[in-house]
Amino acid sequence: MSSLIASVRFSVLDRSRTREGRPAAEALRDTVALAREAERLGYHRFWVSEHHGVPGVAGSAPTVLAAAVAAATRTIRVGTGGVMLPNHQPLVVAEQFGVLESLYPGRIDMGLGRSVGFTDGVRKALGRDKDAAEDFAAQLADLLAWFAGTSPTGAHARPSEGLRVPPFVLAMGEGAVIAARAGLPMVIGDLRDRERMLRGIDRYRAAFRPSAWASEPYVVISGTVAVAATPAEARRILLPEAWSMAHARTHGTFPPLPPAERIESLAMTAKERDLYASGLTGHITGTEEQVADALETVLKDTGAQEVLVTTSTYDREALLDSYRRLAALFTA
Repeated sequence: MSSLIASVRFSVLDRSRTREGRPAAEALRDTVALAREAERLGYHRFWVSEHHGVPGVAGSAPTVLAAAVAAATRTIRVGTGGVMLPNHQPLVVAEQFGVLESLYPGRIDMGLGRSVGFTDGVRKALGRDKDAAEDFAAQLADLLAWFAGTSPTGAHARPSEGLRVPPFVLAMGEGAVIAARAGLPMVIGDLRDRERMLRGIDRYRAAFRPSAWASEPYVVISGTVAVAATPAEARRILLPEAWSMAHARTHGTFPPLPPAERIESLAMTAKERDLYASGLTGHITGTEEQVADALETVLKDTGAQEVLVTTSTYDREALLDSYRRLAALFTA
């Protein structure tokens, strides 16, 4: 086993992707089942995401789903990747994580993002607009103040005040500097745009200010990692997500994951084919040996302390097998 890979934490972010012909409820149950397996395999964290009005994603209420995951597991850290802070009042977010930490002490992470709804309809329903993300730094400071008991409102967040729920900032672009100035750990993706990732990490480390939450920079890199017995099998894991992304870019709707065999028989326009091909590139995929080599490279390049794996696919057994094979690389 590589000493570098062994020195790094590996974690899972599952987006509760729905599958063609199957109910959304099954996707949520699959997330909980995957969390149990991730715990058994030795992964460090298990996070869930927030999406609204997306046919292909069942995970719309991350703190609720995190509670179900924490209840079904015993030792793995549980959190969000992330709660989209511009969509919510910071007091309510603080209260929700305070409840989670009170019920599952020492196991809860608070991953926070700055995205707003992807469509005008969702943003209108949430009472937000595109500019809401511009206030993210202030919203983040407001949220942390509820835990410290220093909110200028004079009100208090119960049971959150006085609890320590580790915050993480999901950072793309401007988020890296916000994370650095707040002195918080940063989660940055994706692995497909390596140069952009490296620029973000450099900005984060250069601007980092020690805080009560972190004395030095902490970098989590996120992206798809697919491991299988052969390179072809590993690539096949990528097909459903790549097609769904291409469909979303050409039709404006992110659909449930189709099975790989259906994708292989689809006729695509030239634009769809280009987007689909692009969606298959840049990920870390292959056999155990190939993936270990690729991980060594990206870990050396980034100096990251943790890898957050975000793989989704239609074939659940192939997905579970991939996570098992990956776990063997850092636990052997």
